[in-house]
Amino acid sequence: MSLVRIHNLAVSLDGFGAGADQSLESPFGHAEGRLTQWFFNTRSFRAMLGQPGGSTATDDTFARAWGPGIGAEIMGRNKFGPQRGPWTDEEWKGWWGEEPPFHTPVFVLTHHARSSIEMKGGTTFHFIDASPQEALAAARDAAGGLDVRIGGGPATVRQFLAADLVDHMHVVQVPVLLGRGEPVWAGLEGLEERYAIESVSSPSGITHITFTRHLQP
Repeated sequence: MSLVRIHNLAVSLDGFGAGADQSLESPFGHAEGRLTQWFFNTRSFRAMLGQPGGSTATDDTFARAWGPGIGAEIMGRNKFGPQRGPWTDEEWKGWWGEEPPFHTPVFVLTHHARSSIEMKGGTTFHFIDASPQEALAAARDAAGGLDVRIGGGPATVRQFLAADLVDHMHVVQVPVLLGRGEPVWAGLEGLEERYAIESVSSPSGITHITFTRHLQP
């Protein structure tokens, strides 16, 4: 069966995966770029924008593992955009521009129905009101035998971890203190017991931690 993967999950030292006060003007809330700058500096990120340059060191090695082998993504509504409640502007097509970087079906978790949006480059956003298990079943059907990526934000990651649906997770421990925001680990005590864990320190000051599910006997 295909795997369920999380990549590039940036977490502050005090356990937050996103800042507070997200808005259209501030997609990352008060955290601004403090959790994501490591990724923006990599060659992989710059290549996504069609730009040259960028780091090719440890951070890039982990960053570029995000895409290969993925056939569908599941994301929370907050990763798609800043609107809350019923959709008041269906012209809004997300923070990702006319050609989003996913190039697969993307299932956006929401309690409010909306028609699917087909974008350039192979990304189609589907808006579903579903449990983690139901969303994963839909994503696997669309993934054509490839893996499914849980794209975030933190609340969506927590739901899938709590449901024990994640096979591989890459966490980026960023040496900043946010003080407030969206926690990643709340309610997940003992999570580490399910996984084999490895860590690699980067010259940039970050620590990359991978969680790989223990094989069942």
